Amino acid sequence: MSDVGTMAARALETRDARRSSVGECPVWRAGENALYWVDIPAQTLVRYALDTSRRTEWALPERIGCFAFARDGAVLAALETGLFAVTLHEPAAHARTGEVSVHALAGVAHDAANMRFNDGRCDRQGRFWSGTMVQDAAQPHPAGKLYRYTAQEGLSAPVVEGLCTQNGLAWSPDGRTMYLSDSHPSSRVIWAFDYDIDDGVPTNRRVFADLHDYTGRPDGAAVDADGCYWICANDAGRLLRFTPAGRLERSVSVPVAKPSMCAFGGANLDVLYVTTICPPQPGAQDGLVFAIDAGVRGLPEPDFAGALRAAV
Repeated sequence: MSDVGTMAARALETRDARRSSVGECPVWRAGENALYWVDIPAQTLVRYALDTSRRTEWALPERIGCFAFARDGAVLAALETGLFAVTLHEPAAHARTGEVSVHALAGVAHDAANMRFNDGRCDRQGRFWSGTMVQDAAQPHPAGKLYRYTAQEGLSAPVVEGLCTQNGLAWSPDGRTMYLSDSHPSSRVIWAFDYDIDDGVPTNRRVFADLHDYTGRPDGAAVDADGCYWICANDAGRLLRFTPAGRLERSVSVPVAKPSMCAFGGANLDVLYVTTICPPQPGAQDGLVFAIDAGVRGLPEPDFAGALRAAV
């Protein structure tokens, strides 16, 4: 196993930097040369344009756990009560914030109070996946469930149940392996599934990595072009790179304790962007987004395979 120090990690924003309370779901948009992410408690979607070093924010009506772009440019957002189609309206020339148009797509009847959607993304075929969690993580509460959403079938019945803090969704380059984690301190496990790319059904659930054997809690993840799985080790200040066989190949330090999710971006998809969380007593860089020269290339983030603008 190789180890890479903190020197490779640099803050993304060169101006207008603002901390995220819970930064999550970084998504690279190559056509804009921009990174998007969310601040969950602030109910905010953020964009940082690298060409102009300009930050733009959009306020959502509920806490946003994750999102994906549709092929028509609209956003599929997983909020507290369900999935929503969102159109982001550009702000005036010198304004920081833009307006949104929002339309409900599918609601969820949660099994417990104080729940919301958390981690999610599209599979290689453009189906949107996201899971739910109880927001109070003081005690394990396995009421979380994983759902699939398509334009043709809408929201599925729960596909995976019994999750405390659903996280770590990612797919292998060929789409035939799905990864999922539970980052609650009582769980700290990553699973792999066989994945039917035609039907979008995961089977043969098995333990891929148990972070009790390593360090931190398995939060958000990304898969690179070599098929290796990068997981944010929350509370440990590290990113862990596992081979497809589940062997820890690399451990990368970041200058904060709570990295939350990672995504590949940049012109060659060889920059790993990492969102972070602000603890109650934050350090100087907690809550910022970092860029790491990964030394490997990632894969383009799939868009949602459906039109959303007509729903907004």
